Amino acid sequence: MSTVKLAQISKVLIANRGEIAVRIVRACHALGLKAVAVYSDADRDALHVRLADEAHRVGPAPPAESYLNAERLIEVARRAGCEAVHPGYGFLAENFEFARRVEEAGLVWVGPPPEAMALVGDKLAARRTARKQGVPTAPGTLEPVRTLDEALKAAREVGYPLLLKAAAGGGGKGMRLVQSEAELKGAFERAVSEVEQAFGDPSIYLERYVPRAKHIEVQVLADHHGHVVHLYERECSVQRRYQKLIEEAPAPRLPPRQREALGEAAVAIAEAVGYRNAGTVEFLYDVEREAFYFLEVNARIQVEHPITEMTTGVDLVTWQLRIARGEPLSFSQRDVRPRGAAIEFRVYAEDPERGFLPSSGRIEELVWPAGPGVRVDAGVERGDDVPPYYDPLLAKLIVWGASREEALARARQALEETLVVGVATTVGFHLDALEDERFRSGDYTTDFVRTLKPRGLSGEERALLAVAAALKRERQLSDLRRRLATSDRAQEALWKWAPPSL
Repeated sequence: MSTVKLAQISKVLIANRGEIAVRIVRACHALGLKAVAVYSDADRDALHVRLADEAHRVGPAPPAESYLNAERLIEVARRAGCEAVHPGYGFLAENFEFARRVEEAGLVWVGPPPEAMALVGDKLAARRTARKQGVPTAPGTLEPVRTLDEALKAAREVGYPLLLKAAAGGGGKGMRLVQSEAELKGAFERAVSEVEQAFGDPSIYLERYVPRAKHIEVQVLADHHGHVVHLYERECSVQRRYQKLIEEAPAPRLPPRQREALGEAAVAIAEAVGYRNAGTVEFLYDVEREAFYFLEVNARIQVEHPITEMTTGVDLVTWQLRIARGEPLSFSQRDVRPRGAAIEFRVYAEDPERGFLPSSGRIEELVWPAGPGVRVDAGVERGDDVPPYYDPLLAKLIVWGASREEALARARQALEETLVVGVATTVGFHLDALEDERFRSGDYTTDFVRTLKPRGLSGEERALLAVAAALKRERQLSDLRRRLATSDRAQEALWKWAPPSL
C-alpha cells in the first residue's frame, strides 16, 4: 500500500512565458487550479498574462533580470500564496539548483527530483548511467575533455567525423561538427568559449558523428509510487542549428523491434536515475546500421509534447500537475496504445530565407487554421508584440490523422490557411518541407534542413496564398453556421477531433 501523501495544491506559479505558459494555464484550469503568471516589462500585455487568474511583474525585459531571477520567482510564488511552481521548458526548467530552492521554500516542484535533474543534467554522467543499464551509447568520451591536447588524443580514438558537445546544458549550445584534425583546434576553442558563457562550465566531450541519422526521443511518465511508463517515440530530425522545427509521432520507417527496444531503454534509464514526472529520453538512430544510441535526458516537458498527446490521448501537462501532488498513474504500460499519426510544425518568428534570423515586431493580422484533427497551441494573438529578447516561438500547429497520409494532407491545408502578418515566420519553410519527397516518404535524416530545396515563392506570394485560404475557410464557416442555425440536430454536425483521454 502506498504511503505517499497527496499535496494540497490550489494555486500554481508558472515560471515561464509564451505558448508553454498559456498551455500550463489551461492545464491548471482543467484541474480547477488557479494559475499565477509572471511577466517582464516586455510581456506586460502578453497572452499568458491575460489568461491567468493573476499576474506579477518579475523585472525588466532581459531574461537574466526577469525569467531567470530565481529569487524573485520564489518570492512572487510565496507572496501570491502558491503551493507549487511549474517551470515549463527553457529558462530555469532544467536548473536543479532552482528546483532545490523551490522545495526548500516549502513549495512543490512540478518536475523531477533535483537529484535526478543533477544526474541527467550532467551529460557524461547520464552516458555512464546508460551504459550501466546496457543501453548503447555513441562511441565517444565518458569524461570531460578540458584541453586541446586531450581533445586531439581523444579524437584519434573516437575517429572523424566527430561532434564536440557541452557536458552541461543543451539546446545545441557549443555543438560543433569536426571533419578532420585540421579543424579541431578552432572548433574546440569556439565550443569551449560558447559553453562557458552559456552554462558557466567549459567542459566538452567528444562523440562519433553518424552521417545518416534520425533524432528520435521517447516520452516517459513516472509517479511517486514506483510506476514508470513510456508513451512511445517522436521523430525530431528536422532541425536548424540543432534546434527542432518539425516533429512527428510515430517515427516513420522505424522497425517495430527497435520501437519496443527504445521504449524499454527509456524506462530503464528513468528507473535508474530515480526519475519522477514527465521527461524525454533522446536517442540517435543510425539508419544504415538500424541501431540506436542514447544521447541525453531532457528533465522537463518538451515543446513537441502535443503530438504524443494526440496519438495516445494522455494529457501530459495535466499529468505533470497530478503527479506533482502525489497521484499515482491511472494507467499501465499495456494501456498505452498509440493511434494514428500526428505532426507538429513550430511557427517561429524567423525568416528562413535569411538563415532563420529572428523577426520581431507587431502581429498586424493573424489567422490560425481549424478543422478535424487540427490543434494550435499559440502564445500570441492579433495585435501582440513579438519582443526580441526571447525564443521566437509563436505557436505550434499540430495535425492528427488516422494515417500518416491523412495527417500530411491535413498539414498542407492547415499551413495554407495560416496567416501571420507583421513578422516573418517559418510557415513557408514547412510548406516547402511537405513538398520534399524525403519528408513525404519518411526517409529523412538530421541533414534535411541543410539540403532542402525551397520552392522559391516570395514572402508576398506566400502571404497572398494564406489570405486566399483564410477567406475560403471563412466562407465555409459562414455556410456551416447558417446550416446549423436552421437544424434541429445541430449537435450531430460536431466534428470528432482527437482520441479520448486516458
